[in-house]
Amino acid sequence: MGDSMTASDDPPLTGPRLDHGPANDADGTRVVRAGLPAEEPYEPPLPGPVFAAHYHLPGEVEGAPYAYGRDANPTWSRLERALAELEAPGDPDAEVIAFSSGMGAISAVLLSQVRPGQTVVLPSDGYNLLAALRERLEGFGVQVRTAPTSGGAQRAELDGASLLWLETPSNPGLDVCDIRELADAAHERGALVAVDNTLATPLGQRPLLLGADISVASGTKALTGHGDVLLGYVATRNAQVAAAARAWRKTVGAIPGPMEAWLAHRSLATLDVRTQRQAGNALAVAEALAARPEVRDVRHPGLPDDPAHPLAARQMSRYGCVVSFTLPDQAYANRFLARLRLVSDATSFGGVRSTAERRGRWGGDAVPDGFVRMSVGVEDSADLVTDIRRALDEAAG
Repeated sequence: MGDSMTASDDPPLTGPRLDHGPANDADGTRVVRAGLPAEEPYEPPLPGPVFAAHYHLPGEVEGAPYAYGRDANPTWSRLERALAELEAPGDPDAEVIAFSSGMGAISAVLLSQVRPGQTVVLPSDGYNLLAALRERLEGFGVQVRTAPTSGGAQRAELDGASLLWLETPSNPGLDVCDIRELADAAHERGALVAVDNTLATPLGQRPLLLGADISVASGTKALTGHGDVLLGYVATRNAQVAAAARAWRKTVGAIPGPMEAWLAHRSLATLDVRTQRQAGNALAVAEALAARPEVRDVRHPGLPDDPAHPLAARQMSRYGCVVSFTLPDQAYANRFLARLRLVSDATSFGGVRSTAERRGRWGGDAVPDGFVRMSVGVEDSADLVTDIRRALDEAAG
């Protein structure tokens, strides 16, 4: 079952065809060629990773593109150019700074942009390590306010804030907020706006084109999609924000390895086909789960009756691979997970192989004991649905 939408004003599955670039390329074309160097005879289209701690550096340092391995690397540069083309197609002001992990990127934004005495607004239902960052910020003398993602609740906390952090869809609850509306409200009060776009990917949602100042993502997830790379990045069209994030990366050493950067760039070529297949599979899984009496609170932004769907349909061009739902209790959820054949019990999301976990086992998320977060891969959708139905039947027995 595909991820098709029927309303005439809904965005198409493959994302908007943006009027940028000489050929006005669609996303499926863009991801294949993003960040590649000019073609040279007898050279590979994507050069291999550059392993270098230092470079030949004659003369003065100022203006040198590559001087030391903690400052820059040609393999990072190609990936960063590729991601900038995806986050803000055709915009020469878009910059991307790659990091060693998603948390490296998140920390770089929050800790480089907020000063003691300032106020930051965070989602109360976001990724659970935001709680650790909140403690760190408060320890530095920053005031932190929180509010849920849904219903635009963060808007009420904006007065006096210097930075608004959004996570939409939220992880793991899959609530959605209106990026443009909240960005406008924040900018009226002089605050920067950052969006964690990990779950949507730049093919599903482009925060910079919706008014945000910063788009942050964990490339560990769907961006690379194979469960073998830790990576993060910050995208922005604000030169001061980019400079601060780059300086933070250099100072704390949160740099990606060249091999990880190369693997991520290689994986971008299949981002469109992977995320399309995953979104269609996720919708099929969500519909199958919603039909089961023992399953409650099934969430996926692509479900027509999901509370987030009307807003998601306006600002997202595909709905992602994650489905969340709640089983009767912890033991029931554990039995279900143990009986799955095609879905591995693992954390993270966005990979080509389906995974699921009882999210409460980590602590830090306000979810019921039977709450399951499932990341739907690229397997055959009918096979996945059959496996899930069988595992539910056996878990009840």
